[in-house]
Amino acid sequence: MIKKLSLVSLFTLLPASFYFAQTTVFAYLKDAQGKPIEQAEVDVKGSENDVTADKIGYFQLVDLMPGHYQLVITKPNYETKVMEFDVTSDEKRKDLGVLTLNSSLTSADQGLAIIESDDDEDNSSQASTVGLLQSSMDVFSRIAAFDLGFYWFRPRGIDGRMGETMLNGVSMIKSDNGNVDFGNWGGLNEITRYPEISQNHAPSEYAFGGNSSVIYKNTKASEYRKGFQFTQSLTNRNYRNRTSLRYSSGMNSKGWAFTIMGARRWAEEGIQEGTFYDAYGAYLGVEKKFNDKHSMTFNFIAAPYRRSTASPSTQEVYDYRGVHYNSYWGYQDGKQRSERVRKGFQPIFQLQDFWKIDKKSNLWTSVSYQFGKDKGSRLDWQNVQNPSPTYYRNLPSYYDSLDPNASVTPPQGVAQTTAQDAYQTSLAAWQNADPNVTQLNWDNLYRRNMQQPAGTYYGQTGKRALYYLVNDVSDDKIFNAATHFTHNFNDTTKFLLNLSYQNYRSEQYREVNDLLGADFVLNRDPFAATNQPGKSGLFNDGETDVAKRVGDKMTYDYIFRRQEFKINPGLKFSTGKFDVFVSAMAGYSSSSREGLFNHYLYKDSFGKGQDYNFWNYGLKGQAIYKLNGRNFLVYNGAYFSQTPYLEDLFINPRVNGSVAPNVQNMVINANDLSYVISSPFLKLRLTGYLINSSNETSVQRFFADGIQLNNADDQGNQTVVQSAFVTQVMTDVKRRNLGAEMGVDVKVLPTLSLQGLASFGQFTYQNDPVTYFASDATGTFSNGLSYVNLGKAYIKNYRQGGTPQQAYSIGARYNSPKYWWVGANWNYLDDNYLDPSALVRTESFIQNNNTGTPYYDLSESELRRVLEPNKLTSAFFFNVNAGKSWVIGKYYVLISATVNNVFDNTRYITGGFEQTRNAKFPDFRQDNDREFTLFAPKYWYTQGRSYFVNLQFRF
Repeated sequence: MIKKLSLVSLFTLLPASFYFAQTTVFAYLKDAQGKPIEQAEVDVKGSENDVTADKIGYFQLVDLMPGHYQLVITKPNYETKVMEFDVTSDEKRKDLGVLTLNSSLTSADQGLAIIESDDDEDNSSQASTVGLLQSSMDVFSRIAAFDLGFYWFRPRGIDGRMGETMLNGVSMIKSDNGNVDFGNWGGLNEITRYPEISQNHAPSEYAFGGNSSVIYKNTKASEYRKGFQFTQSLTNRNYRNRTSLRYSSGMNSKGWAFTIMGARRWAEEGIQEGTFYDAYGAYLGVEKKFNDKHSMTFNFIAAPYRRSTASPSTQEVYDYRGVHYNSYWGYQDGKQRSERVRKGFQPIFQLQDFWKIDKKSNLWTSVSYQFGKDKGSRLDWQNVQNPSPTYYRNLPSYYDSLDPNASVTPPQGVAQTTAQDAYQTSLAAWQNADPNVTQLNWDNLYRRNMQQPAGTYYGQTGKRALYYLVNDVSDDKIFNAATHFTHNFNDTTKFLLNLSYQNYRSEQYREVNDLLGADFVLNRDPFAATNQPGKSGLFNDGETDVAKRVGDKMTYDYIFRRQEFKINPGLKFSTGKFDVFVSAMAGYSSSSREGLFNHYLYKDSFGKGQDYNFWNYGLKGQAIYKLNGRNFLVYNGAYFSQTPYLEDLFINPRVNGSVAPNVQNMVINANDLSYVISSPFLKLRLTGYLINSSNETSVQRFFADGIQLNNADDQGNQTVVQSAFVTQVMTDVKRRNLGAEMGVDVKVLPTLSLQGLASFGQFTYQNDPVTYFASDATGTFSNGLSYVNLGKAYIKNYRQGGTPQQAYSIGARYNSPKYWWVGANWNYLDDNYLDPSALVRTESFIQNNNTGTPYYDLSESELRRVLEPNKLTSAFFFNVNAGKSWVIGKYYVLISATVNNVFDNTRYITGGFEQTRNAKFPDFRQDNDREFTLFAPKYWYTQGRSYFVNLQFRF
C-alpha cells in the first residue's frame, strides 16, 4: 500500500515535468558594444513569471508551459524591447541567444515601446528578418515623430487620414472625415504605450492599412507591471499639468487580472492667449485566463474633456500682437471667456477573445462599441456685422484701404469720423493691445441683445438674438467587430487573415448654446430676404416652433450612416535570402445621408437618400533581400483603392443630399526601396519612394466675394448674388509624392551616439482637376443641380501644402553608466507651402461677368505674379532633453525633461490657408497689391519655446 501511495504521489507531484514538459527559457542581454546589461527587468506578458538579469546579463524563465509568449525587457537609459517566441512541448530548454538592447534617451519621456528584430548578433542568411522595418520605429521614424513632428512635419507628405490606427483589434478611424480622435483616450499614455507600427505603406499583420502607418495598440490588463505607477508632468503647451495613477494586480492564481488608471490634464491658460484645458482619462481592464489556450479581456476607456482652441490670423494681426495672439476670446465681467470651446465624452467598451486553437493556429476576436457626443461651440449672428476682432472691417488695414477723407463709423465708435482718423485710432488700439478692440467684447454683445425691442416672431414674443453661441454636435454610435487569425505552416511560413465590420452612425446638428441675454433666436436664413426674396427662408421649412432656445436644434440636422466590410489575407514566408510578406484586401461599403431638416432651398434635404456603394481592392508586398546578417535591401509596394469619406462624398450635407460629381474610389500606387544597415555600431536606412494617387475628391467651404450667381426660381424670378458662403469641389485630383529619406545612428563611444535625418521631397499636383461650385445662397441652379461646373482649376505642378518638403536633423546622445542622459539635436525645415485655392485658378476667375471674356488688362505674366504659390519661410530649431533614474530597493524613480525650440524661434508657420474672399481677378489683384492685404492668407505659427518635465514613480 505504501509503495502504491508513493507511486501515486510521484505522478501527482510531478505532473509538469512528465505530462506538460515545462520548459526553461534563457538568454543573455548585451548592449550595442557587446557588454553585459545587468539589472534589466524581464516581464513575461500574461504571467507573473518576471525576472531580473544578473551581473552578466543572464536571465532564465523556468517552468513555461507550451505556448506563445511575449517578453517586455526594460531598463533605464535603454529602449524598451518587445519580442515574441514560442515554446513547444518537446523543448526542455530554449535558448533565445544574445538579445541586444539599444540605448535610448527619449523613450522614457515619450512612453513608446520600440519593437525591434533581435538578429543583430546573427550573421546567418537564414535568420528571419520579416518585420525588420514593419515592427520597429527606426531612427528616421523616431526623429521624424518626436523632434520634427512637433513642427508639423509629415514624412513623405502623406495625410494622416491615409493611415490606420487600431485599438484592441478594431479601427479607430472616423468614417465621416477619416480622422482619429486621439482625445478619446487622451492622458492614458501609460496604457497605450506599446504600439506595434507598420511604417508607411508596408504591409501589417493586423490590417491592410493605407498609405501611411498602421498603428496597433493592445491593452491587456495582465501585461502591465504589477503595482502602482504615479506620473506627474509639467509643461507650457496646450495644458500645464498632468497627473496620473495606474494600478495593476497582475494575474492571480484564479486567472484574473485587473488594471485601472485615472489621469487629468489641465491649464487655466495654455501657451496661446485665452485658451484653457480640462481633460480626464479613465481606464478599466479586466482579463480572465481560462487556461493556457484561452483568455478574454474587457476594456473600458473614457476621456471626457473640455478645452478651448486658438485662431489663425493674417500676418497683419501677428505683426501687431505676436504669435500667441488668439481672437476667439474676450473679457466678460473681468474674466476670460472663449467662443471656441470643444467638449466631448465618447466612452469605448471592448471585448476581446484570445484562443490558441493549437500550437500552430491562433484566433483573436474583438467587438467594440463607442457612443457619445462631441461638441464645438462658436459665435454666430444674424443681420449684424461679424463681431470678430480680426474681421477685415475691424482691422487698421481696412481703414487704410479707403479714401482718407471718407466718413466711417468704427465698430466701437458712436459717431462718424474720417477713414484716416479711424485708421490711426484702430492702429493705436492694436499696437497697445486694447482688449475692447483686439478681443471679443462680450459685454457689448450682451448689451446689444438686451437693448433689442421685444417683438412677435412666428407666434413668439420676446427679444430676438442678434448674437448667440451655437454648438456643432456629432452624436456618434460606432460598432466594430473583427477577427485576426494566424496559422504557422512551419518556421518559415505564416498565413494571416483579418476580417472586419464597422457600423457607423453619426447624427450631426447645430444647437443653441447661449442666447447672450436674448429670449430666442430664429431658425431662419438671415440672408434669405436679400438672396431669395419671396421664399420662407426657414432652415426647417414647415416647422411651427421657429423661435429656438438653449438646447434646441437649429440650422441643420442630418444623419450619416456607413457600413463597411473588409477581408485581408496575408502570407509571410522565407526562402533562401528572401523574406516576403504579401497582403491583399477586398472591401465593401455602403454610405447614406438622412436629412432631418427640410431646408427651404433644397428638395433633397429631408429624408433618407439613396445608398452609395463602393468596392475596394488592394495588394501590398514587402520583400527583404539579406545581403548578409547586417545589410538588407527592402522593397515595399502597394496598389489599392479607397472609398471617399462621407464629408468628401456628400459635398454639402448640412443642407442637401447631393454627392460630388463623378466621385470615384481614390487609387494609390506606392513604392519604396531601402538599403538598411543594422549593426552594433551603425544603424542606417536610406530610402527612395514614389507615391501616386488619383481619383481623389477634395471639398472646401468658405465665404467668397465678387462672384456673380444668377439663379431663377420655379416662377422664373431672377436672383443675382454677389457674395455668399460657397462649397468648392475638385474631382479626379492627382498627386505625386516623390523623394528620398535617410536616418542614421552611429555609436562614437559606448556612451555617445550621433544621429541624423535627411528628407527631401517634391509633393506636387499632377493635373488640372475639374472644379465644381455650390452655394447656399442660390440653392438649385438653372441646370437643375445644386452645383455648377467651373471647368478646370489650373494647379498642375503646384506644390502640395501642409508639410515641409525638406527636413534635416543632426543630434547627439550621451548615456552615463550612472543612469542619466542628455541629448540635443538641430533641425532645419524648408519648402513648406500653402495649398493653392482652386476657385481663383479657374477660368471663372479671369472672366468678366458682363462680357463673358477675359479682362482686357490681363496678361499671362501678371496672372502668374498674382497667383504665385505661397511659399512659407524656412526655419531651424534646437531641442534638448535630459533625464535621470534611480532604483531604490523596490522603488523606481525617473525624471526627464525636454525643451523644444530652445532659441524661441517664432518666425515659423506650421500651417494655414489661402482666403478666397475675392473670386475675380481685378479685386483680387487690387487687394493683393496693398501694403496690408485685406484677405491675406491666414496662418498658425509655432508656439515658440516649450518644455515638458516628467516625474515617474513606481511602487
